[in-house]
Amino acid sequence: MRIVITEFMSLDGVVQAPGGPDEDTEGGFAHGGWTHPFFDPEMVGGVFDDALGKADALLFGRRTWQTMAGAWPERAGDPFADRMNAIPKYVVSETLGDSELTWDNTTRIPGDKAVARIRELYETDGGDLLVMGSPTLVRTLLHEGLVDELQLMIMPVILGGGKTIFPGDGALRALELVSTVTSGTGVLVCTYRSPRGDGN
Repeated sequence: MRIVITEFMSLDGVVQAPGGPDEDTEGGFAHGGWTHPFFDPEMVGGVFDDALGKADALLFGRRTWQTMAGAWPERAGDPFADRMNAIPKYVVSETLGDSELTWDNTTRIPGDKAVARIRELYETDGGDLLVMGSPTLVRTLLHEGLVDELQLMIMPVILGGGKTIFPGDGALRALELVSTVTSGTGVLVCTYRSPRGDGN
């Protein structure tokens, strides 16, 4: 499986709380929902449609999983929502109990076993293992060299601080720019591939 990361990102690299004001206020973040003025349903929405179509499973950190689990089940009947609800999902968490895994087809990966378990998933045959949001998890995956592709929707806004997906470990990581498209709202949709991104 390839590991593909799909993120909304500000010009200053922030990915925190793109969807709504109460999504993630940690650290005093006050700009939740900052993507809305720039969201282009056809182009930006198409990125998610395409990514989900190539995925065999989804991988989340706890906070992003809880946000998604609170939204998608009630949207059943929409083709995208139906796919989100039906596809196998993995959530990395030390705190969620099995009784809390109310979103269909979700399996918990204990945090202390996350890297080893994700490596096992990576070595299996199949389509993409898609990660949306989940900045803490993505930082770990990048640090461990477990990312094949980054799909970044870079929006024309500076947020002045917030969570990022990039490790602060001082390591240099070269990526190949595979494609870039600009939406009518000024979003740069950029796809980057790592040297391992052509497959196993």
